[in-house]
Amino acid sequence: MSFNIARTDKKRVVIVGGGFGGLKLANELHKSGFQIILIDKNNYHQFPPLIYQVASSGLEPSSISFPFRKLFNGYKDIHFRMAEARQVYPEKHILQTSIGKIDYDYLILAAGTTSNFFGNRRIETEAMPMKTLSEAMGLRNALLSNLERSVTCATDQERRELLNIVIVGGGATGVEIAGAIAEMKRYVIPKDYPEMDPSNLHIFLIEAGNRLLAGMSTEASAKAEKFLRNMGVNIYLNKKVTDYQDHKVILEDGMEIPTRSFIWVSGVRANTIGNLPEEVIGRGGRIRVDAYNQVTGVEDIFCIGDQCLMTEDKNYPNGHPQLAQVAIQQGRLLAKNLKRLNQGKAMRPFRYKNLGTMATVGRNKAVAEFKTVKTQGWLAWILWLVVHLRSILGVRNKINVLLNWIWSYFTYDQSLRMIVYARKAKEVKDREERESKVHWGEEPPTTDNIL
Repeated sequence: MSFNIARTDKKRVVIVGGGFGGLKLANELHKSGFQIILIDKNNYHQFPPLIYQVASSGLEPSSISFPFRKLFNGYKDIHFRMAEARQVYPEKHILQTSIGKIDYDYLILAAGTTSNFFGNRRIETEAMPMKTLSEAMGLRNALLSNLERSVTCATDQERRELLNIVIVGGGATGVEIAGAIAEMKRYVIPKDYPEMDPSNLHIFLIEAGNRLLAGMSTEASAKAEKFLRNMGVNIYLNKKVTDYQDHKVILEDGMEIPTRSFIWVSGVRANTIGNLPEEVIGRGGRIRVDAYNQVTGVEDIFCIGDQCLMTEDKNYPNGHPQLAQVAIQQGRLLAKNLKRLNQGKAMRPFRYKNLGTMATVGRNKAVAEFKTVKTQGWLAWILWLVVHLRSILGVRNKINVLLNWIWSYFTYDQSLRMIVYARKAKEVKDREERESKVHWGEEPPTTDNIL
């Protein structure tokens, strides 16, 4: 395996991760005199704010994803390679990946985050996360399969476990998936499962803190909680989940909730890249950077978005919130700074401009906060729809999502509730097996073995 990308007289920028920040950076660097290589373990960009709608059968996966190669059609200076970044050798300007090594002039880490299980291996093994499209598809299959099983199971205990849905994490993702499932309970289950009593389906939202949506105002938190309680969601605050055994979620105070639908959206941690100095790794695995997004004490390596920890922005001394807008703004400025470096000019420091935050709970129910405006209910819901629709890549995807939303709004239904398990071809499984065993940096990185 090799990258098969020949060196040119242009400086090479290697970007790890095609999320909001990495994609913005690549696009901003287009036609700026660099050779740009984007690396991602998937061959598509995904839109995380709407992943919960895939998990709840509201949208098709293809509606919130877009292939990188389609995005870069005709871009001669941007190359895409599907690979997993593993470790970096800063002194040699070499990145090790699952398909081999590649050298760089500038390396940008924008690989985002993964679910944080806080070291609890049993929960990591048993819970269903919802951070990626594939995880959302797995969760959708599990929820629908559990509903099907609940109408055929032999015991009341198993039925109770199948119809109890436990969501851990009261941030935006937890609030949104809880609201989506509550609407499914109200509008879908009575029609799809006439033999089932919908009152037997219980939704539990558990948060270790003292309120939902901790990143928003107390007014927004209270309103979101009121919306969810009115929709029939059981909310437990100041409750910490410590274990999951025998189909039971176990809380720190000894409380147990039987369930076979254990959804974990309680925090994230940065994706790791090996061989970086230990002192640059901060809380949550985030990589410490200076005001220019350059990794502290490491030459020619930058980090942006959720993966980085910048404390030099005076308005955010503890680091920026892990939001899409932070990644987009950092990607845009870093592109300008790399151009300035290439011209021998000084870089400019990053200052985050907060454009606001929002979360939706359900039909006509949302909370939104901007610099001078705070709103809840129908208006916030309309604003949420507009902002997210504008942010989705591709005209076809925008149209598909809009039509799905309109159809669901007027019919209280959608027809995406299929249980489909993908089967990998033997060739793909064999290739993944090979890649899992090679290119971990055993051979010394020299110019002779760069692929």
